[in-house]
Amino acid sequence: MKMLDQLLWVIFPYTCLVVFIVGHLFRYRQDQFNWTAKSSEFIEKKQLKIGSMLFHLGIIPVIMGHVSGLGIPKSWMHALGVNDHMYHIGAIYIGGFFGAITLAGMLVLTFRRFTLKNVRRLSSGSDLAVNAILLFIVFMGMYATLVTNAVQPEFDYRASISIWFRGLFYLSPDASLMTDVPLSFKIHVLSGFAILGFWPFTRLVHVWSVPLNYVGRSYILYRRNKSK
Repeated sequence: MKMLDQLLWVIFPYTCLVVFIVGHLFRYRQDQFNWTAKSSEFIEKKQLKIGSMLFHLGIIPVIMGHVSGLGIPKSWMHALGVNDHMYHIGAIYIGGFFGAITLAGMLVLTFRRFTLKNVRRLSSGSDLAVNAILLFIVFMGMYATLVTNAVQPEFDYRASISIWFRGLFYLSPDASLMTDVPLSFKIHVLSGFAILGFWPFTRLVHVWSVPLNYVGRSYILYRRNKSK
């Protein structure tokens, strides 16, 4: 069992992180022309607009909540005046609200990707896999937040998952901290690292292509050729 814990909570996360970093560097150097989201907006716009808006509206607060819950020690939150009850209420209700928005967006985007014939035809295998995995990750996150926390209210992920997670960056992860973590949380964490390992080889790389240079870029002028 200890060997399995080491595999799941030490070897696997580090493998995914290394692939995430090296994979991005390799793809950027070797495959810049395919560093794109391959938009299918010209095929179908309405569902894409709704799903994308819901997903992006929800995912940013969800990510901020994960950074706060995993990255900030409980003692620091106490020092800021945020006790366990306040944090729990925020995580359940505020996190659940934005998680539901994210899940709704992913359901629309995944339904669109799999059911619209022309969109599916334009999609690669990795596109379909990304949609399915992201939907699964968000669903498991919602299940852990709403169902598992209701069934096991005594479980505090900040006393186990958060400490283990920070240990990864200190190069001293304690796999034993994950032993008694509820299964739904374990699946959510493992699938989250899996998407990191998968990320460099999919359309998700477009996340890093923020067009900041557009702000200071000169306008492009189009002039009619009067000789024609």
